[in-house]
Amino acid sequence: MYVDSHCHLDFPGLRERLPEILARMRENQVTHALCVSVNLPDWPAVMAVAGSAANLYASVGVHPDYEDTPEPTVEQLVEAARSEPKVVAIGETGLDYYRLEGDLEWQRERFRTHIRAARAAGLPLIIHTRAAAEDTLRIMREEGAGEVGGVMHCFTETTAVAQAAMAMNFMISFSGIVTFKNAEALRETALAVPLDRMLIETDSPYLAPMPHRGKTNEPGFVMHVAERIAQLKGVTPQALGEATTANFFRLFAKAAGR
Repeated sequence: MYVDSHCHLDFPGLRERLPEILARMRENQVTHALCVSVNLPDWPAVMAVAGSAANLYASVGVHPDYEDTPEPTVEQLVEAARSEPKVVAIGETGLDYYRLEGDLEWQRERFRTHIRAARAAGLPLIIHTRAAAEDTLRIMREEGAGEVGGVMHCFTETTAVAQAAMAMNFMISFSGIVTFKNAEALRETALAVPLDRMLIETDSPYLAPMPHRGKTNEPGFVMHVAERIAQLKGVTPQALGEATTANFFRLFAKAAGR
């Protein structure tokens, strides 16, 4: 009934417990999960995890927080995406001005590389943005990101930013943050995002939702994100789950065999 649209099952603390994690997914009706790449040296581990179960998928990309790591080229990303049936998206990519300071032009150039690769490969983008919404949206427009669309993952920006992204064919994904007590503004945004433009995620191993906050997050916990948003919208968790699952396979068409 639920799909975790963004997790990092190759990270320490999760990869060693993969059979247990898959079992908890089944118990909590989480049918699929997307294992997201953060750099190229660790990408083989992402693929190993994704290849270990039929209901796991992968992406390829380099996170904006990884400064001292090999830079991807458009050609590398496209070749990886085309050679691996399990790769359904490019990313995660984007901009993060919160953790890093100084001249961040390299981040912006890396972001442009990913958008160009996504367009060449015909795959959607997974975008991370933090304290950089204006530049993120500007580069998305300049590089034609709307041609392939994608998802604004672990969304924490304003409703206006969500609307601007949706206008470029992007979905908005909510994580366990939406369950936190101090996240009222984010809940207002979740209320404003239509069901047919929404995804849910854990961003495991980070950001475990209530009532698991402070613990290692995992895909089986995405049900709590769904339950909180369903409560906000006045729908059943099942309806929320069915809608976001349909959205996932519509966006990541390669996962649906299209």
